[in-house]
Amino acid sequence: IMPRRGPERTIPGQLWGTRNETGLVNRVSLALPGTGNGADALRRRLLIQNGVRSAAWRWDEGAGVAMLNVSALFEPLVPEAELTAFDLQMPFLYWNDFAYQGIVRFRGRPAHVLVMRPPADFAARYPQLSGVRVHLDTQFNALVQTELLGADGRVSKTLSVVDLKKVGEQWIVKTIDVRDEATRNKTRFSVTGAALGLDFSSRLFEPARLGDDIPPPSATDILPIEP
Repeated sequence: IMPRRGPERTIPGQLWGTRNETGLVNRVSLALPGTGNGADALRRRLLIQNGVRSAAWRWDEGAGVAMLNVSALFEPLVPEAELTAFDLQMPFLYWNDFAYQGIVRFRGRPAHVLVMRPPADFAARYPQLSGVRVHLDTQFNALVQTELLGADGRVSKTLSVVDLKKVGEQWIVKTIDVRDEATRNKTRFSVTGAALGLDFSSRLFEPARLGDDIPPPSATDILPIEP
């Protein structure tokens, strides 16, 4: 968490990802800061389903599992962070109303630019978002930047892929920056280790199992990613 003013801090977390019949699904585990009175960090977990029938759930220690409504998708994953469940879910990739704006240069490479407009029911529940501008690399068709557009059409938040890392034969995201354009506060999502090709039980990605403790892969399966 990198505020424009004030000290930076790091929130540790783990992410498990797979694909099911609906689309991509991720389970996120975070350690929330304690109260500052010597209390241990509290645990928070999220299950984020992408696809045409996207959904998200959150489990807080001592509070159980709750399904997130549209407004809750835009709440910080942890206090003062810019990263939200909406940023990880990216439901706009499945919105049918969009306009193609052409090709621009993004960090020296050409990228397609599209503006995705939310469905009517989504817009009614969260009118603060008028659309999402998406930049897709023309060669790999990979998302490299998104811009959330406020009700006035101005950019309210930017998510940018900073760099990638090749793990074996697969490229993965190494660093993502998320910036609030009004406050200029920034949150950096950094991958410090990755394990690929693992076989997960489908129960790991069930909302009712968010309260279950899941150990990470063994150290021998995790490849450290340099800062």
